[in-house]
Amino acid sequence: MVYGPGLRIDKFLWFARLAQSRSSAQSLCESRRLRLDGRVIDRPSALVRPGSVVSFPRGDDIVVVRVEGLPHRRGPFTEAQEHYTSLMTQRMAAC
Repeated sequence: MVYGPGLRIDKFLWFARLAQSRSSAQSLCESRRLRLDGRVIDRPSALVRPGSVVSFPRGDDIVVVRVEGLPHRRGPFTEAQEHYTSLMTQRMAAC
């Protein structure tokens, strides 16, 4: 269990440049294809905290990141990368 200050997951995805826009981050959350610490997320207001693991599909890949810190703004890509650690990107098997 992760405790401490949190940030809405849609804002985190946008600030960390994992989503192109805030509305696309909200759509991803509402699509039920986003997982936060293994739970399926269906609302963009779910809180993400340092230590949380976020996973979602992007094209044929699965993006898995661990939150290292909470950004205060949407800065340049290099600054955004400091707030998460990529754990894995896998190719989904074609059926």
